[in-house]
Order: sequence, then C-alpha cells, then structure tokens
Amino acid sequence: MNIGVDAAALGMANAVTSHTNNVNSGYWNPAGLIHLEDHELSLMHANYFANIAQYDYIAYAKPIDDESAWGVSLIRFGVDDIMNTTELIDNQGNIDYNRISLFSTADYGVTFSYARKLQIPGFQYGVNAKVIRRIIGQFASSWGFGFDAGIQFENNDWQFGLMLRDITTTYNVWSIDEAEYKKIANAIPGQNQELPESTEITAPKAQFGLSKKFIIRYDYSLLAAANINMLFTKTNDIISTDFASVDPALGFEFGYTDLVFLRAGLGNFQNIQQIDNTKKVGFQPNIGLGFKYKGIQIDYALTDLGNQSAALYSNIFSVKVDLGQFRN
Repeated sequence: MNIGVDAAALGMANAVTSHTNNVNSGYWNPAGLIHLEDHELSLMHANYFANIAQYDYIAYAKPIDDESAWGVSLIRFGVDDIMNTTELIDNQGNIDYNRISLFSTADYGVTFSYARKLQIPGFQYGVNAKVIRRIIGQFASSWGFGFDAGIQFENNDWQFGLMLRDITTTYNVWSIDEAEYKKIANAIPGQNQELPESTEITAPKAQFGLSKKFIIRYDYSLLAAANINMLFTKTNDIISTDFASVDPALGFEFGYTDLVFLRAGLGNFQNIQQIDNTKKVGFQPNIGLGFKYKGIQIDYALTDLGNQSAALYSNIFSVKVDLGQFRN
C-alpha cells in the first residue's frame, strides 16, 4: 500500500497530495474525489524485480451530487509460480521432481472512499476504509483493516493537502497452517523452530503537500508540487528521530493545451549505509510522459532513473478513462 498508483503521480515522485483531483484520489487523498465531474475508471500495471513481481491496480469513482463523491479501488502485488520444494525428497530419501508444486504469494488492498465539501469555501475532506488481505500459498494468510483521512484547501491558485494514512494503526492478523510450517521447521538446524508473530502493525503516516499551477501564454502550463512525508517511527529517511522520520518530495508537470504532459520528480531521500559503514544520501529521480484525448489519458513513468536510490527502477503504465465522454 506504500508503493503508489497512477503513472502520472509516480512520475512526479508522488508529490500529489494537494492537487490530486481524479479517480486516483482515493489512494492519494480522498478529498480530491470532490473534483470529479463524471464516472472515472483507472488501470495500472507495473513489473518489479526483473518481472518477478506483478503490481496491478484498478479504481472506479463517481460524484454522488454537487457536494460529495465516492470511489473504490483494488491493489494487488504478487509473485506467482513459486516452486514449492518442501516435498522434493520422498520418504526413502530420493529426489522426485514430480513432487514440486507451484504457489503464489500476494498482497491485496481494497479501499472504499468517500469525499464531501465542507461548509467553509475551498475546503473538502475525504475518508478511506481499507481491507488488507495477504496470502502466502497454503502456508499462511492474514486479514487487516485500517482507515485514512484527508483534507484539501484551495486559495488564490495555491492548493494545500493533508493525508493521514492508517490513522488508527492498521493491524494484520495472520493465520498459519502449522502442518505446512512443520515441513520447513527443520530445513536449517536451529532455525524456524517457533511460529512467527501472528500480528503485523502498520504505523500511522502523515503527508502534507502544497502546489500551484502556472499558465504560460494560454497553451502552456507548469504545475509545481512538494510533499513532506512523515512516518511516526525511526527509519532511514533523510530526517529521522525517535518520534518521526521525514522524507520530502518534489514534482513538476509541464503541459501543452491539456493534451501532452512531461513530468519529473525527486523523492525517497534515504540515508544508505555503505559496505565500509559510511553513509550516503540516496534519492529516487522519476520521469514521465502523458497524453490525454477525448476522455482517455495514457501515462508512463520510469522510476529511479539512473539508479540513485536503493529501490529498483520500474516501467509503469496507467490508463484513466472519463466514462462520461462515451455516453450517447
């Protein structure tokens, strides 16, 4: 749930909390769903780790009335066709390749979003309810639940946004198949002797953003955006304390006649420890392209350009469709 969705947003290093205004707002800041004019559908696909892992996303959203909107989305991150060799050797000590089976491990996130305008002009808020499902073949599975809340404010062409993720702390409770676990308990002597923890906790995270769009000679536009991402635990972020860790992000989008878009962003600023125990600051540069015509928008992003961060780069494609454009 931390990777992000929509190639347009990823091309801007995820610095979209303040100005997100379409179906993908259900992920970035549900308050942005208020800007929907009609039904919208979004699809995204990406490959990670040399195509080993598949990341897929689909979302749908629509306005309820002039004051509110709703949406739903599904995210899947999975690795399929993993070989299960726990029964490779039979009872006689013989290797039998016919005993190898395949399994998948996957994480699913379903999000239900609702947004509404406040009575104060320029303000809107949104909330998410999330259901998390994680499956590791026949070995283990879990269920989790969580909530997000977001708000946006617009004034004098400036846009501000605040997104609070997992505000109640998101819990995943695991169920482990003990019979399957015993098959690997003695694979390495002295290891895997006890069942893993059955509860997994996701700490709250706050994201504050601001942005402004500049119009240049009518046909050209430049959107500049910044995010401050704060996680309430100590990590390798560029600013890290016992109370919270802070990771900034910058994003830019250059547009021509609301038809063609060029994007760039910098984010994921991390303190990376080297082999000689020294540290360097890593960051993730992203670039992207977009094309929009008659309600269909196709976007592409290349993340981690130049391999400057510890994250692996990926080619990401997404499609957003304004279904209202196809009505008779």
